[in-house]
Amino acid sequence: MDLTNLNNKQKEAVDITEGPILILAGAGSGKTKVLTTKVAYLVNEKDIDPHNILAITFTNKAAKEMKERVLNMLGPVAYNIQISTFHSLGLLLLKENYEKLNYQKNFTILDSDDTLTVIKKILKEMNLDTKIYNPRTIKNKISSAKNELMDAESYSRFANSDYEQIIIDVFRKYEKKIKQNNSVDFDDLLVLPIKLFQKHPDILQKYQERFKYLLVDEYQDTNEAQYILIKMLSAKYKNICVVGDIDQSIYGFRGANYRNILNFEKDYPNANVILLEENYRSTSNILNVANDIIKNNKKRKEKILWTNNEEGTKIKYHRSYDEQDESHYVMDRIKRLIKSGEKKEEIAVLYRTNAQSRNMEEALLRENIPYKVVGSFYFYNRKEIKDLISYLKLIYNQNDDVSLMRVINVPKRQIGPKTVENLALRAATNRTSMYEAIESGKELEFKKIIKRIKKQSEDISLTDLVDLILNETGIKKELENEKTLEAEVRLENLEEFKSITKNFEESRGIISLDEFLMEISLVSDIEEHKNNTDVVTLMTIHSAKGLEFDHVFLIGLEEGIFPHVNCMDSSDDIEEERRLCYVAVTRAKKTLTIVNAKRRMLYGNTSSNPPSRFIEEINKEYLDSDVPEEKPKFIKKEMIDENATYNVGDKVIHNTYGEGIVIGIGSILTIAFSQKYGIIKIMKGHKSIRKVE
Repeated sequence: MDLTNLNNKQKEAVDITEGPILILAGAGSGKTKVLTTKVAYLVNEKDIDPHNILAITFTNKAAKEMKERVLNMLGPVAYNIQISTFHSLGLLLLKENYEKLNYQKNFTILDSDDTLTVIKKILKEMNLDTKIYNPRTIKNKISSAKNELMDAESYSRFANSDYEQIIIDVFRKYEKKIKQNNSVDFDDLLVLPIKLFQKHPDILQKYQERFKYLLVDEYQDTNEAQYILIKMLSAKYKNICVVGDIDQSIYGFRGANYRNILNFEKDYPNANVILLEENYRSTSNILNVANDIIKNNKKRKEKILWTNNEEGTKIKYHRSYDEQDESHYVMDRIKRLIKSGEKKEEIAVLYRTNAQSRNMEEALLRENIPYKVVGSFYFYNRKEIKDLISYLKLIYNQNDDVSLMRVINVPKRQIGPKTVENLALRAATNRTSMYEAIESGKELEFKKIIKRIKKQSEDISLTDLVDLILNETGIKKELENEKTLEAEVRLENLEEFKSITKNFEESRGIISLDEFLMEISLVSDIEEHKNNTDVVTLMTIHSAKGLEFDHVFLIGLEEGIFPHVNCMDSSDDIEEERRLCYVAVTRAKKTLTIVNAKRRMLYGNTSSNPPSRFIEEINKEYLDSDVPEEKPKFIKKEMIDENATYNVGDKVIHNTYGEGIVIGIGSILTIAFSQKYGIIKIMKGHKSIRKVE
């Protein structure tokens, strides 16, 4: 194989094929190129059977890119290599061994919203107030426990309060319910294979023989379950190559453990360690800033990014007066870039929290500059699409109570919550699925529709099945009769879903509902970043990992915003925030602009924050700072009088509505004005009203 397009360190990383290898790959150092070349090298130069290679990454996008690159290098033989996400690998292991784990062949996968629905249902059955016992919080705690390889019983050892005991009770019921439904959740895709291997060492040995060569991308992002799964699979031959960068470990809040990459040499004492430090993305000034920031972290492996690229312009640093001034400054510089011929798609504004996007959006809208907010409402999460997928799931697996509950009254069939509740009770009493428990009423009509569609589905394509569901269930008719713009958009989305089934059928040559459901269940996020749309990109730094832009604006670099106020009490959290800043800086190829504000309103509160510590860590020779002169300070007149008191019957005068009478009191006043204005609710103590004595 021709390796002349690799630098010396990259060649070394490709050439070592036996035993454990740790490749510490800095941002923009060509890690995907090394990983894919290494896979091709194993087949072409070392005569390794493609079936014996397993390459794992985190996202569907990354797995797809890796497959395409390997296919270009190897040709059709690449189809025999298992290149997948962790969850896809887990699904493969479950599909091949479902009986050993006491599942039926037609098990379904619950997505995040499905899981939440189950937990809400359990809380309702237990007569628990969801305002006290937040379903999303409980879901996250259960998920975290499962990813730490704890079931409800082992988790119960950590219960030291009544609240936590409730969570454990919900956890137990949740485990039981989804097992009865012949369903697994996303966490199970990682946890169940480990249980399988623990209970059946012979099955583990079979996969160790099958996957003799393991390559793992983004190793710094692995959680406990992923770490154990990889360790088990690689235990026999120890031909494990992991690629990662401790300095880009930014998903601690999701359970990722950066210590996994730090401890690799302890796990594999004879490991080869290779540093990829040459950056092909950014100017040297940008890399100098990144190095200055990240060297302040204690828990890392020393590495210094360098490049043969040009020095580039200095990093612009601007301190704005407030958040509006900040967004206007950035917008003005974006306008200048566009005017000079720069493509809008090569411009990105990055921020720590989603709430920071609003002012930028307003500024860009005013100037008619097209933009997109990455991570906003995406296709698979739209109500009509989730309804359609639930129908498909129910047609495939009638034991799927979650899907049944979602669509039994979609479109409206006069099947109310009480009917569904009684149905669930009957199913629980008879120990059957809700579908089996249906015997009469409107719900029986629904059951007949499902039966009819299921029967016809056996002889038609997936695309025709989608049409059949839309017509037979009445979804299409209901939306057509609505005759609103929203209904039109929903119909268009449902039509767009057919292009997904068509693409699936054409690319796979199959019309298996089973395969299709598994495929779309693994799509955690629709591909948001499209290179063919010339728009400015707004996104959180977490969303930006793996992307690059010619021009990056990093806004809100203030203490309490970035680093975030919730992360300032722990040195571990501050180090993760600093890694996040390093990721943000290394997204930039040509120019980087850092902006913050002296005062900022966020979540309805105004605060004055000092500049972020990360700016102080940058050597000033790399910065072009234009800290503006102080603008005239103005005194903001407080609009709420906290001490104001009112009684029912008080006469008041409002600046706009005139005279009125207080008819209801609380934190908000209910005031009856003249017939022209009627009854209006106003904040108590607001300066626009005053009492008439």
